[in-house]
Amino acid sequence: MNRLKGKLALVTGATSGFGLATARRLATDGANLVLWARRRDRLDSITPELQKLGVTVRSDVVDVRDRARVNAVAQELVAAGLVPDILLNNAGLAAGMSTVQDGDPDDWDRMIDTNIKGLLNVTRAVLPHMIKRNKGHIVNIGSTAGHQTYPKGNVYNVTKFGVRALTEGMNLDLAGTNLKASAVDPGFAETEFSIVRFRGDTEKAKSVYKGFRPLSAEEVADVIMYVLNLPEHVNILDVIVMPTAQRNIYVVDRT
Repeated sequence: MNRLKGKLALVTGATSGFGLATARRLATDGANLVLWARRRDRLDSITPELQKLGVTVRSDVVDVRDRARVNAVAQELVAAGLVPDILLNNAGLAAGMSTVQDGDPDDWDRMIDTNIKGLLNVTRAVLPHMIKRNKGHIVNIGSTAGHQTYPKGNVYNVTKFGVRALTEGMNLDLAGTNLKASAVDPGFAETEFSIVRFRGDTEKAKSVYKGFRPLSAEEVADVIMYVLNLPEHVNILDVIVMPTAQRNIYVVDRT
């Protein structure tokens, strides 16, 4: 059963990875879209593609770290009567890998400001309007890094543990409403994630997935869509999805 047709979904980080894959799936199922991302050229490229699927698509250049910009664009949506039924907090990244004692504070700021504060900025701007209508679903993209730490992951781990805590906290804050909040926590998935983490070093990024088949963005989108398409009275608080070769953060069957 398709319960998403005609709904409005706001997707952050919508021009790559899980965000783009899920936007495509949402449009295929008839959901209208609001796409937020930092890169106008990519937004301009994907918007016509999605509109061809017969849905309305609004795209805005938004860096979730910029609270003033987030608030301004959110108010434009509300004024236009475009309060989302679905909020997919997908924007996030990892920057570098190092011990705390050797870490780059600029990398720390980038991860904390995007993964935690950015998620909060968007949620704070949109959620009150969803609550007024007493319906809606927030899905936060977490990570297995929010369940288990790994060497040189420190601050990225902190941010994803934070996403996990925020999802649980949102559910408590939404008690007494019909809204629900969920998290989808992928393990190894080959997107632009490692390329960003290693500052464009594609060979180093490829080595992360050497010897096994990682998840694809489309496979993670399958899980997101399952969570979103459940009946209104059913909520998945958190779901961990990993490739079969991965058993936890450390145990990966590489050939």
